[in-house]
Amino acid sequence: MCGIYLTNIPYEEEVVKEKLDSISFRGPDFTGIDKVGDITFGHLRLAILDLDPRSNQPMFYEDLSLVFNGEIYNYKDIREELISLGYKFKTESDTEVLLIGYKHWGKSLLDKTNGMFAFSIYNSTTNVLFSARDRMGVKPFYYYWNGKDLEICSQIRPMLKGKEINEEAISIFLDCMFIPSPYTIAKDIYKLPPGCYMELDFNTNELKIEEYWNLKRVKVKDISYEDAKQELHELLKDAVKIRLQSDVPIGSFLSGGIDSALVSSIASKVSPTQINTFSIGFKDPKYDESKIAEQYAEIIKSNHTTTICSPDDILELIPKLTEVYDEPFADSSALPSLLLNKVTKQYVTVALSGDGGDESFIGYPYFDSLVRNKKIIDIPYPIRKFLSHPALLKLFGINSHRVRNALGTKTRNDFIENIFSRKGLLLKKKNQDYMKYYQGYKKWSDIFLQKAADLNIKLWLENDSNVKVDRASMAYSVEVRSPFLDYRVVEYARTLPMHFRYEKGRQKKILRDLLSEYIPEEVFNQPKRGFAVPIGNWMRNELKDEFLTALNDDFLNKVPNLNVEKFKTLLDEHMSGKAKHTPNIWKLFVLSKWYDEFGFS
Repeated sequence: MCGIYLTNIPYEEEVVKEKLDSISFRGPDFTGIDKVGDITFGHLRLAILDLDPRSNQPMFYEDLSLVFNGEIYNYKDIREELISLGYKFKTESDTEVLLIGYKHWGKSLLDKTNGMFAFSIYNSTTNVLFSARDRMGVKPFYYYWNGKDLEICSQIRPMLKGKEINEEAISIFLDCMFIPSPYTIAKDIYKLPPGCYMELDFNTNELKIEEYWNLKRVKVKDISYEDAKQELHELLKDAVKIRLQSDVPIGSFLSGGIDSALVSSIASKVSPTQINTFSIGFKDPKYDESKIAEQYAEIIKSNHTTTICSPDDILELIPKLTEVYDEPFADSSALPSLLLNKVTKQYVTVALSGDGGDESFIGYPYFDSLVRNKKIIDIPYPIRKFLSHPALLKLFGINSHRVRNALGTKTRNDFIENIFSRKGLLLKKKNQDYMKYYQGYKKWSDIFLQKAADLNIKLWLENDSNVKVDRASMAYSVEVRSPFLDYRVVEYARTLPMHFRYEKGRQKKILRDLLSEYIPEEVFNQPKRGFAVPIGNWMRNELKDEFLTALNDDFLNKVPNLNVEKFKTLLDEHMSGKAKHTPNIWKLFVLSKWYDEFGFS
């Protein structure tokens, strides 16, 4: 897990070093800068496999030069295949496997790799640059190309100087709380979408982006529940096992949830040594899952560390949020994620996590909401539109925003999209153009819940969950590996009948039944508290002055396309206790801090 940088702009080496220093937390073990022809390569190494300096980057093989961020989990299998073909290796790293594998197979190597990665390989003979990003978008990849000048980086901060704000991206952020690929906060800088590769021919200055992987039309398996459970179990065991390869200390996050409990339980069985598990807890029992996690740890016999945090511990991390999440990012669970990684780094450098389980195995609360409101959505739209009149809603005492959405939404697909977007609530002019990149969910399945899960995987997982985990872990030079994000697990889950994964009142059914083989169900069948923090209360109390100062008229009037009057109404309602508008206020606060951090204020 590292940071990569590449450019053909003739910067002095000192300038490149300054750019790398601005994100040095991604790789504190070694900074490598080298030049091949007109191409400058930069790399920040967090040493995980083959700690010897021979595996530092940039790495070279014949006429190929590479910078690489991530891990190739099946690198040993690929290495053995290459050895059988006559290749010799000088290191024990997955980096060299990637480089020699590309030499032999070219872009077909991507079909062989199982990992999280973002990399660029330059061929000095052909003068062509090949770059790729992993299937699920676990690792970030930013690029700038104006037909002549190129810059590539793991984060956008080193590329922002002299750039203008992308006003469309601000509007998208105010809808989604994140900025989805291919957009970024800056004009002319883009994210390479997951499952894609990019080729740039410097001879012709032609850049092309092609897709090598995506979700496909679902073919539901004809399989018994017991067989499915056994097949999934074997797949998860392998996904965990290959993620335990490390030359540095490794552990596992363990919350009160199903997903991290299952990952940690499997790890405790397949690991040759006792695993280390980590959780954070809160003094407020409404938010605390540490006692449940401690029960899990006792049962699976892990070496467990719990850290109890106060609100002040979280509040102190707000400046860190802007420092490492260098695009506006308003998922408030990033704060406890930062804290968890800060604690974990004291003990290990690599940690397994349960991220990705809810997406594939139908675990989020909104899935229940979709089922509850499906009958409403299927009522003819003109009738629903009439019933959605505020006076009628008040008459019948309906104040659930999901019910209001169901009544006022034209189609099932619109209702699904509303889960991830505020549909222009805070905007003067609504713009949903970004959804054109995420329409695949409509054709991959006819099953209502699978459609929602697929949009979650493509839109939210990459741009929210993966961003949150990458930045929070990299902030403290921790590598997080998520077995549920193994593309084989994602593909397999989508082939399972929906009732294997979802039963009313019992989400993630098949994962629960697998976990019961390790931990008694009465222990893990407790209410999930989530990874939330009481931001809404802090706005009214401890942080009230800071929020009101940040959200001043001068700032609000500078935000493009913001309906300032509407926002100020929501702010007043929240601060007075008349209503809760936490997400909308938090994202403007985050945006204000971003403006200050990057000098756009």
